[in-house]
Amino acid sequence: QVQLVESGGGLVQAGGSLRLSCAASGRTFSLYYMGWFRQAPGKEREFVAAIRWSDGSTYYVDPVKGRFTISRDNAKNTVYLQMNSLKPEDTAVYYCAGLGRVGVNLYSSTAYDYWGQGTQVTVSS
Repeated sequence: QVQLVESGGGLVQAGGSLRLSCAASGRTFSLYYMGWFRQAPGKEREFVAAIRWSDGSTYYVDPVKGRFTISRDNAKNTVYLQMNSLKPEDTAVYYCAGLGRVGVNLYSSTAYDYWGQGTQVTVSS
């Protein structure tokens, strides 16, 4: 099993920045990818970004490209999501997720095996 704990959410004005952290514990060696998803009220959970543990390859959804950066610290088993130039439409609960298989669609929430509790990000206009 893998446990994921997010931190770093909060309230920020449009144009501001936040950094989310996701600390992984347990059988972290079983993870191939770590991802960030978000869910706004009344909407489906959507993919934001992912990173491959082994080589740091990154993947982003188009609306956040150039504004968000996903990174990892292998020694700390921690993944980060640096969010810059935040917009009100970025407001959502952000979830960290771990994927322990290969050959699946890492853009789909159903592919992920482990989830954190979520952290609220609110961007005011």
